[in-house]
Amino acid sequence: MVRVAGFFLWIFVAVATVMAATNTAQAQGSDNVKTSNATITGQTGPAFHINAAVETYLAKMPAAERARSNAYFEGGYWLQLWDFLSTVVVMWLLLHFRLSTRMRDVAERITRFRPLQTAIYWFLFFVVVSVVTFPLTIYEGYIREHKYGLSNQTFGEWMRDQAVTLAVGIVLGAIFVVLLFGLVRRLGKNWWVWGAVASVVFIAFLALIAPVYIAPLFNKYTKLQDPTIKDPILSMARANGIPATDVYEFDASRQSNRVSANVSGFANTLRISLNDNLLKRCTLPEIETTMGHEMGHYVMNHIYKELVMNGVVVVIGFAFLSWGISFALSRRGEAWGVRGTGDIAVVPLAVIVLSIYFFITTPINNTITRSMEFEADMFGLNAARQPDAEANVDLLLGEYRKMDPGPIEEFIFFDHPSGRTRITAAMRWKAEHPETASAEEMARQMFTTP
Repeated sequence: MVRVAGFFLWIFVAVATVMAATNTAQAQGSDNVKTSNATITGQTGPAFHINAAVETYLAKMPAAERARSNAYFEGGYWLQLWDFLSTVVVMWLLLHFRLSTRMRDVAERITRFRPLQTAIYWFLFFVVVSVVTFPLTIYEGYIREHKYGLSNQTFGEWMRDQAVTLAVGIVLGAIFVVLLFGLVRRLGKNWWVWGAVASVVFIAFLALIAPVYIAPLFNKYTKLQDPTIKDPILSMARANGIPATDVYEFDASRQSNRVSANVSGFANTLRISLNDNLLKRCTLPEIETTMGHEMGHYVMNHIYKELVMNGVVVVIGFAFLSWGISFALSRRGEAWGVRGTGDIAVVPLAVIVLSIYFFITTPINNTITRSMEFEADMFGLNAARQPDAEANVDLLLGEYRKMDPGPIEEFIFFDHPSGRTRITAAMRWKAEHPETASAEEMARQMFTTP
């Protein structure tokens, strides 16, 4: 099963790469024709050509910048494969050499209290796996990010964030595995049903606490003071029924130059946040359309819808997990020293089975997220009424997301709409609302690279 999944993803990557190259060649061959018909003016209506306007915006991104972005994003396709394979190999080694059972035995010698045994095992497991996979983590998170000019951190600053991530993973992971294995031991064969429910509830719990208790561990959050930016955002929030009284900014520039924002949390943890890069690099219309998008997620209850849709994927995944564990233990359980499904030493096997499942369902999970991101784009356009500003923000996002993929490539690998898709939607909206055209935004140059 592992080889089959790996083979199919390799085929997906190869096909997507070939189509991407073909798509790029076709775009380059037609750019001169399409772009020559597009002029940066405020003209819309019958004489406004959507495709020409899209090509004009795409032409704002220098060829060197687009090539760098494409190389970065396409390299991520292969990293998904290597991450998957490295996870499977490490987990198999823990089972094959009985390292997992040894960690379980250590936990059992320390205490007889089963929940505490589970927590101790998780601590040992998480630390060991983090250490073993650390070289790949360094390459992906530090070396590669600097290679493409996407990180502002020194190695010491990056290591600080890694240490925080490790601590958060140990604490939250321990809570979850104690809960999950408690259900497994009590419910027997039907454990997977309630295990899936517990997983969805835990995900919702994380979404609830993240804005207030987790995000500030990585960045400093302060109330936005500038009324020229704060007031229009809060006005848009009130107009769309969002009960927020403050806007927060956070220092994402300590990590990178990427622009981002979010409306996150529930009830008393609701928080409208935007990063300092958005404030430094974007105009007010660009900030407004970005915040309109994020408000769209909140107003359209995307967090709840995503929980439901992903919940279905998780339930099926847990059914597959139950079958996979039973199948593997009936053949290799004794050799691995794993006593059964309720034995905490089964964790590496569970990780392998779930890795296979979520690896294969990657296009499904991406489509769920991508569809809601597109809905939020449309909400943002209607809320902020800044289509040209939206197109400019999409170009900035194109610094690390491929702007113009092929359709199969976008379906498999993109969890957000591509830059071309988003700009096309903005120009289509603009064609129906010609009064919103902004000559200033259309003329604004987004990149300094020649």
